[in-house]
Amino acid sequence: MFNWLTKRRRKKITEKPFPDSWEEIIQQNVAHYCMLEDDERSHLQDLIQVFISEKTWEGAGGLEITDEIQVTISAQACLLLLGLEHNFYQNVESIIVYPSTVISPQRQPGFFENTITPVEPEQPILGQAFRRGPVIIVWDAALRSGRHPEGGHNVIYHEFAHKLDMLDHTPDGTPPLHSSDEYRDWVQICSHEYLRLRHDIEKGKKSFLNNYAGTNEAEFFAVATEQFFDQPRVMLNHAPDLYRVLQEYYRQDPDERISRKNCGRQK
Repeated sequence: MFNWLTKRRRKKITEKPFPDSWEEIIQQNVAHYCMLEDDERSHLQDLIQVFISEKTWEGAGGLEITDEIQVTISAQACLLLLGLEHNFYQNVESIIVYPSTVISPQRQPGFFENTITPVEPEQPILGQAFRRGPVIIVWDAALRSGRHPEGGHNVIYHEFAHKLDMLDHTPDGTPPLHSSDEYRDWVQICSHEYLRLRHDIEKGKKSFLNNYAGTNEAEFFAVATEQFFDQPRVMLNHAPDLYRVLQEYYRQDPDERISRKNCGRQK
């Protein structure tokens, strides 16, 4: 009954015309939109309508949630879903948006911890994804990365990749896959590239991936997702097998998409 009611409600949402003002927002703020085929754009629009409707949106730090904020964030989050079997990020109930960089609160030592141990300092963040909580997004970073994919950094792709990773309740850099063969291939390729990155970092050698990907396996997947969509040719040139497993997972080919469309072309 729940599934039937959900499908019926979502069908009613997507039967409504996609607002022209929303289309203008996407064209202005999401560079990848112009690279999509007509059927992909239509599918993305449906995803955006449902996503905006189903999630709770909250502005923080004095920010007022507007259509531009909702549509820009939703378009980038839902781009990841274009080729996936999904349930609209069922593990995301709310999205909290700050106007600019957030300083995470200093973690206080636990009752049984040695107080001599240094307390982790406050850290500036552009976004956060909690396994049993909301996604936090910094608006100016989301807008910048959506308009300028050539930078290879996208806070929305990053945080929502974490949420895809968390769908099996284990944020370990391996999202739910379809078969044992896929898991075997994924672990082999991603482990190899993760260890290669860690080795490069230790040796002070520049890698094709941001060094933050070497933090742990979960961050590796999130950072790799950013580059897969925004700098696919870079990944293809340096780690074609990593590109392949991400392509097979997301069921998308950003390099072909960029080559096909004469917009946002990488040099």
